[in-house]
Amino acid sequence: MNPSPKRTQHVFVVDRTERITPHMVRVHLGGPAFRDFVDGADPDRLATTDKYVKLLLAPPSSGLTPPYDLDALRETLPKHERPARRTYTVRAVDHAAGTIAIDFVVHGDDGLAGPWAARARPGDLLALSGPGGGWAPSADPAVTHVLLGDDSALPAIGAALAAMPAGATGTALVEVAGAADEQPLEHPSGVDLRWLHRDATGAEPGTLLLAEARALPRASRPVQVFAHGERTAVKAIRRLLQDDWGLEKAELSLSAYWALGRAEDRFQEEKREPVGVIFAD
Repeated sequence: MNPSPKRTQHVFVVDRTERITPHMVRVHLGGPAFRDFVDGADPDRLATTDKYVKLLLAPPSSGLTPPYDLDALRETLPKHERPARRTYTVRAVDHAAGTIAIDFVVHGDDGLAGPWAARARPGDLLALSGPGGGWAPSADPAVTHVLLGDDSALPAIGAALAAMPAGATGTALVEVAGAADEQPLEHPSGVDLRWLHRDATGAEPGTLLLAEARALPRASRPVQVFAHGERTAVKAIRRLLQDDWGLEKAELSLSAYWALGRAEDRFQEEKREPVGVIFAD
């Protein structure tokens, strides 16, 4: 078996950060890596609204700085001391400024990427690879758009709404912790954008999103669905859309961005196990 090709490491420089909401920080990344990132990307992937990158984040106590010689580090350091990969959506690409923007959900010191974003300062370095991706909203005015997601999917949903033609129609349901976590999102007037606040009810993540999705009238064809977020909720939404609405797999962009009660590394491992499978076939 041939070894997997090495991912190109683009070492970006933090240009600035923004606290978008109490639980979300936007990091703008630029520097010389921007041109290599853009020029080396598949143009079709660069045009998608769900494009993502793989970040390499070293433990703060390690003293490691990018770029990383991952092969050498595997020989000398245990796994928990090496840079870890985390997948994040690219919220926007600003060609004029030469920057990309990535939004991070931040909950205090929990996790690795959120705390990094919260303490990031101009001049800090971040290594990443990509982009990947494969979805963008249709420009066909006959299409009904249905976007469903939680905080983790908010960057991709925001990018999709901004990319839709002015005459687009549909519904976007976004579940966040509370009213303070709502963001001003550019969207067509024909797309009903609704925010769901789980903290007000004490609901577990994904519960309100699923309930509101079940309450939607079945969309008329043609329909295009983008539904991403907590794994259990996304699985249930898949059953709703395929079994009840009768939609075909080609009409759906569905995936789990995280799973309640799972650390990121374990969640990624489970993607290759039956528990991580979203589609039944």
